Amino acid sequence: MIKENIHNLVVKQNQFFETGATLPVETRIAYLKKIKEYILKNEDVIAAALRADLGKSPYESYLCEIAVVLAEVNFMLKNIRKLTKDKTVATPFGQQLSHSYVKAKPLGTVLIMSPWNYPFMLTLPPVIDAVAAGNTCVVKTSAYSPNTGYAVKRMLETIFPPEYVTVLTGGRDENACLLDEKFDYIFFTGSKKVGRLVLEKASKNLTPVTLELGGKSPTIVDETANLKIAARRLVFGKGFNVGQTCVAPDYVYIHKSIKDKFISLVKEEIERQFGDCLHNEDYGCIINDKHFKRVCSLIDPDKVVCGGNSDPETRKIQLTVMDNVTWDDAVMKEEIFGPVLPFLTYENLDEVIAAIKGFDKPLALYIFSEDKNNIKKIHDSCSFGGGCVNETDIHVITTAMGFGGVGESGMGQYHGKCGFDTFTHYTSIVDKMSWIDLGQRYQPYTKLNIWFSRNMNFGSTIHKTLKTDYKAAPDSFFDLLGFYFKKKND
Repeated sequence: MIKENIHNLVVKQNQFFETGATLPVETRIAYLKKIKEYILKNEDVIAAALRADLGKSPYESYLCEIAVVLAEVNFMLKNIRKLTKDKTVATPFGQQLSHSYVKAKPLGTVLIMSPWNYPFMLTLPPVIDAVAAGNTCVVKTSAYSPNTGYAVKRMLETIFPPEYVTVLTGGRDENACLLDEKFDYIFFTGSKKVGRLVLEKASKNLTPVTLELGGKSPTIVDETANLKIAARRLVFGKGFNVGQTCVAPDYVYIHKSIKDKFISLVKEEIERQFGDCLHNEDYGCIINDKHFKRVCSLIDPDKVVCGGNSDPETRKIQLTVMDNVTWDDAVMKEEIFGPVLPFLTYENLDEVIAAIKGFDKPLALYIFSEDKNNIKKIHDSCSFGGGCVNETDIHVITTAMGFGGVGESGMGQYHGKCGFDTFTHYTSIVDKMSWIDLGQRYQPYTKLNIWFSRNMNFGSTIHKTLKTDYKAAPDSFFDLLGFYFKKKND
């Protein structure tokens, strides 16, 4: 029954897309405005759902979830007319007289599968991007965050008809049935294990995918760093959502000469920012018992220098610092995804680079340093999705840059224009005048034609990329004629 219902839903979305109802820019704008209005009117409801699932405080819910979604929808509302406009590009010499342009077209019906750790912030932005690009969407929320999933479902069902955007809840059965369907694009955020399954299923239909995964994201603190600032920002980045963040600092490589001083500052910052973690109402909880037990099992009491305690009833774990950790410890064998921060020491930066390059490419990398050469060396040597210098986490909350992984940490990007591009196919079109036809390309191939083609660089572009409208000054006489006759014919 589940399989049949899902199949019928996808068929209806395909049919609705084929009507062209999602194409008008004004329609897209109207729905984006409805999303914004709904969020602004229902902030309390959304925050309450996040509190129920993850123990997030209202302020943290706004800061890391609601505000990020509002930024994405504001970007699209401001830029959608420009993003959807046909863009004139240069025309090769051999294609004159012509007008070459690129047309942004939606992909069709897309599947968006979101995770539980940021169940609002990691669900709505790809939906906003897909709608702005003109697609229909099937959204699958995580079963681990049912309260926020229901809030998202109620929101999108209030705004959209089901054939345009619909939300499915449930667990593995629903996921399996969805992945058996043929979509025009799949956008998945979650674990590597499930990401591999998504990619395998998508390959059967040659469906393109974006995979937003994770990994062990390193933080490097060298001997030139501002240690007080580094400690404050590191604790913030690790403590946010109690470490259940795909770009959270997973472990710290600290220079041997400053280790003791820095760990002391980190302990002070944990006390200053969170106090008694287990009784702090603004300090979140682990999502469920399974993950609570997993994170607790990674803590080695013999290496704990701060924290280490937990409460099974509330699923809270103190922000825990472990020292003298090696790559043989359990905590270094997997992505932690919880409030445990292991420290490793180094003396030479080459040691750090070799260790990072010896494992899967991380989703994020952070370096605290005042030495520009060290920063450049790390960035030039290591491959990673994105990151910060003298900061953590915040590179993911801007619409000005794309966010995504590389290698094992994911593929594809979104946010801002990158998000629009993800759900768009750019169709290349040459519109050629028919009142004249140069004969150099036709048989019979005469010596004159061959000479002309070789010496006039027949296949190359002889001018710069043009602006996106006909008011731009053309770069050649051929462009002038092409624009003139194109405009006249229009």
